[in-house]
Amino acid sequence: MFELQKLSQTSTKIGFIKLQTNKHPFLLVLLFALLAQYLTAQEKPLVPLPIKAVGDTLNPPLLPPNILNDSIGKKDSINLDSTNTKNSMLVDIIDYKAKDYVKLSQKDQKIYLYNEAEIKYQDTELKAGIIVMDYTKNEVYAGRIKDSTGTYTQTPYFKQGDNVVIPDSIRFNFDTKKALIWNSRTEQQAGLGSLGSDAMKVLASITKKENDSVYFLKDGKMTTSKDTVDPDYFIKIRKAKFVPGKKIIAGFSNMYLVDVPTPIAVPFAYFPLTTGRTAGLIFPTFTQDPNRGFSLQNGGYYLPISDYVDLSVMGDFFTNGSYGIRTQSIYAKRYKFRGNVNFRFENQITSQKGFSDYRRSTLYNLQISHSQDAKANPNSRFSASVNLGSSQYYTNSFNQINVQNTQNNNLSSSISYSKTFPEYPSVNLNLTASHNQNTQTQQVNLTLPTFQGSMERIFPFAKRDGIKKGIIQNVNFQYNVRAENRITTTDSLMFRKGMFENAQIGARHTLPISTNFKVAKYFSVTLGGNYEDVWTFETYKRGLDPDDPTSNSEVVLDTIEGFDRFNKYGLSASIGTTVYGTFPFGEDKKIQAIRHVMRPQVSWSYTPSFEQFYDTYVDYSGQTQQYTRFQGIAVGSVPSLNRANVLGFSLQNTLEAKVRDKDSTKLEPKKISLLSNLNFSTSYNMEADSLKLSPINMNGGTSFFDKKLTLNFSGSLDPYTIDNNGRRINTLNVKNGGSLLRLTRASMNMRYSLSNETFKKKDGKKDEDRAEEASDYYRAASGGRTDDLFGAGFDQSQYQRREDDGEDIENPVYGTKIPWDLNIQFAMGYLNSNRQNQVNTASLMFSGNVQLSPRWDLGLSSGYDFVNKGFAQTQFRFSRQLKSFDLRFNWVPFGRNERWDFFIGISSSILSDLKYDKRSQRILR
Repeated sequence: MFELQKLSQTSTKIGFIKLQTNKHPFLLVLLFALLAQYLTAQEKPLVPLPIKAVGDTLNPPLLPPNILNDSIGKKDSINLDSTNTKNSMLVDIIDYKAKDYVKLSQKDQKIYLYNEAEIKYQDTELKAGIIVMDYTKNEVYAGRIKDSTGTYTQTPYFKQGDNVVIPDSIRFNFDTKKALIWNSRTEQQAGLGSLGSDAMKVLASITKKENDSVYFLKDGKMTTSKDTVDPDYFIKIRKAKFVPGKKIIAGFSNMYLVDVPTPIAVPFAYFPLTTGRTAGLIFPTFTQDPNRGFSLQNGGYYLPISDYVDLSVMGDFFTNGSYGIRTQSIYAKRYKFRGNVNFRFENQITSQKGFSDYRRSTLYNLQISHSQDAKANPNSRFSASVNLGSSQYYTNSFNQINVQNTQNNNLSSSISYSKTFPEYPSVNLNLTASHNQNTQTQQVNLTLPTFQGSMERIFPFAKRDGIKKGIIQNVNFQYNVRAENRITTTDSLMFRKGMFENAQIGARHTLPISTNFKVAKYFSVTLGGNYEDVWTFETYKRGLDPDDPTSNSEVVLDTIEGFDRFNKYGLSASIGTTVYGTFPFGEDKKIQAIRHVMRPQVSWSYTPSFEQFYDTYVDYSGQTQQYTRFQGIAVGSVPSLNRANVLGFSLQNTLEAKVRDKDSTKLEPKKISLLSNLNFSTSYNMEADSLKLSPINMNGGTSFFDKKLTLNFSGSLDPYTIDNNGRRINTLNVKNGGSLLRLTRASMNMRYSLSNETFKKKDGKKDEDRAEEASDYYRAASGGRTDDLFGAGFDQSQYQRREDDGEDIENPVYGTKIPWDLNIQFAMGYLNSNRQNQVNTASLMFSGNVQLSPRWDLGLSSGYDFVNKGFAQTQFRFSRQLKSFDLRFNWVPFGRNERWDFFIGISSSILSDLKYDKRSQRILR
């Protein structure tokens, strides 16, 4: 009995298999291998099989032909349509290689790569000692190999995109992108920059890669230490979720120091790993103030507002109610501008309310800095440099970062906008608001604003592009104007209504005319005149008190509101030359020659008397006194009552020496400045009734020891004597039994800087360049000193530095290198105007630093006042770099700013909040 069954088709049906884009080229290698084997088999001779052909008892077809055609032909026609092209299986080429061998095993369906094996596919790169590929599962395994000594070498290096993992072994699936990683080590950049010290190293015994952006860690470690095999510290995490470049979310975590657990632990932790500017908390420092109680200082929040602007808000809070707030905003736009705005406010409370020693005061300080790039607009420029606030802010501030500015006695500010109109004649306009504040007297001088305008020089008798010759063609003039709104007040009235009560407004116009020419080839002659017109909106009348004119009362000032003006003019002339003198000693001498350059000049000026601007009043003794109503106006000097016909004399000197260079290969001698400048000036008034000769003013400066020692000095020599009351009289001092000239005042300032590099051979870079770089690094944004003569403030951001790798330090056992530096500054003032013969000022300031070892620094800054017999602010400081940690201690042992601070914390900015910071506060006396 026969059973019917479906007849097998005798035709071959060709189906197109959909090629997968996530398959990899090793499948293509297998396909080529099978195809080669098949083609080889086709070339062999055909051997007929001894099987008898038997015909099929079934008569085809069981299915109708139209059904066969529909089921086969229609599908094939669609697949062969040129408009429906399928993607290829491979989207990129797999590159693989190995040093010893590459083995293809068809039996195991694997490829073996041994010794310096590498695989590259798209954004995935794998290097290891041994690599095994399973092309059926699309998996790869990589591990280490042993060298001849039995040591494991060629640790796998796995990189996908920007993420790099260095494990002991790894198993990775190309399809799912999942991986199992044993003993992985990866480095993540975090923070504002990409410095090596800001790299977080993440280590884990087992890591599971879920996808391109998520990893799961077990028994992990996090550290910023350079040594990942034996780190000096790490944070141990039991389980964690790791998103490269973004964050680590961990369970129970605690800190280990040299493999020893510490009590520093948290039940869960979040570690941000984002690069660039990211909003976040700024952790405070716990301190104790003997006057204000416990406190949290320097805590706050950082907010990046945009790509160009950020904002930091920090505060200090004390248990007695005192608090301080500081905001800082930095902004910058490339090729346009950059700057910052800082505002600091402190509400200081001493003791408790109800006690007799209770005090409350408020202090503030505002700093603004803005600079415009020269490329932004060549004809328009805006700049600002502001430093204003309470006069006692730096001296009374309870924050340690202001220590180095406690000796700053002056605050100044300037905000200006300038505009240039380049068409001939070009005009420059400038609008400025300025501020100057004396922190000792608390007096504040403001100009809100100052307007200045100037027109370029015009030569009316010469062509613009021609050469100007002679007295006529060199005649030129220009126009200048200066207008001010001047305010004099105190810091207690700043930004209050009474601040503007004494405002003065005025303008000064000047029109200088001059010409110059040569006489006898070597003498330069200048002739000129000047016209000045002054406008004011306020003048002052003087007189006696009308209610009591007979008493010894003071002169009463009566302010007269309204526009008023005066003008004055004068003539001037000068003649000068340059005289060179060389004194040779011979080319075989060490000092070959000395060169003396003198620039003498004789000048003349004439100013008439302007009696028309003077008034009179009768004082209490019946004598008539003259005065001008323009005394004390905002701009310009008052018109002179006496005619002046003055001859002026000046002499400038420089002294240089040519010495033989120590380097015998140099042919030219070396020039050394013996006297940078030595200047003398005096004048003789031919119209004066007495005291016609003015004191001789002198100033000069020089440097020694390759500009390590700089010396500046000045003085005044008076030819006249004084009476018993200390007033100058019309008698020459030499005729009164004294010297030819009487020294009335003198001052000297000396500075000496040296270091261990001073006595070494030069490396081609000038020391002054190094000094300039150092001053740029230590430059104080608040307008204080740029060096550490007054000590260094304690600001964590200033001390953030690169982590020490412990390898590149040059410190041999023999011939140990100990870097050091020393800065000394001495200032002295002498006063003898009334025969007091007194040294009124004499102080010595010094600061020094020494590096006892490559990671140990000591520093000291102090000074002594020889007149007041007391020490200036003294500070001891030392720091120790403990590889991944920084340790610092600063101490001001005595004085108004007596305090200390101690810090130990991680150097890297990523974990900078892991620290111990203990500091005292200034003790109020």
